[in-house]
Amino acid sequence: MMATPDTRLLLVEDDPNFGMVLKDYLELHDYAVTLCTDGMQGLHTFQRETFDACILDVMMPLKDGFSLATDIKKADPAMPVIFLTAKAMKADMLEGFRIGADDYITKPFDSEILLCKLKAILQRKVLPAAAQKATATEYQLGSYHFHFKNRLITRGSETQKLSPKEAELLLLLCHYLNDVLPREVALSRIWKDDNYFTARSMDVFVTKLRKYLKADPSVEIINVHGNGFRLVAPVNETQLVSPTL
Repeated sequence: MMATPDTRLLLVEDDPNFGMVLKDYLELHDYAVTLCTDGMQGLHTFQRETFDACILDVMMPLKDGFSLATDIKKADPAMPVIFLTAKAMKADMLEGFRIGADDYITKPFDSEILLCKLKAILQRKVLPAAAQKATATEYQLGSYHFHFKNRLITRGSETQKLSPKEAELLLLLCHYLNDVLPREVALSRIWKDDNYFTARSMDVFVTKLRKYLKADPSVEIINVHGNGFRLVAPVNETQLVSPTL
């Protein structure tokens, strides 16, 4: 999804100087930005107007960013949310992802990175009409067909049955197809915890999925050091059904 003047962003940032600088920067890149300086003002603005994505500070007066995001997700579960914050603690990042954040960026940050992440998030939002209410649970990955509900990967006459966690992890990778799935997102959504043992367990499952997909060189799960994993595959439209995660 390319940014256009019709791509509307809600920016909620209590530092007025930083907020105005970021607003001007985003508008230079063709986004229409509404700036609010506290969480309550942000909530009231969200309730009155229509937006394509929300960028929220965490530490704000009247209503913090986590509470605001919770209210936004209750009203519109599909609304993309990015947190911008100086809070870099793992517990805070996990809380943000549990609420349903699409990304969590710590200050100071590279503004070009924000633009790339925002573009990727908005592209994921623009799916075929049948998928607007949810994300697909069937994917054509190169020569493989992945059917989440049946937990099956098929390639020609060959079929691989997946365990429940293998299927959940592959589905989450597919939701981030050709983009980076942050480790924290997978650990919080599937393993419900982020510690040494769950991280090692996830690495084992990624290795298993790579083995299942190795026959097609166009399909690959890449380790993005210090960030997460990227499932790389040709993009094909498939039959889309509601997820059951």
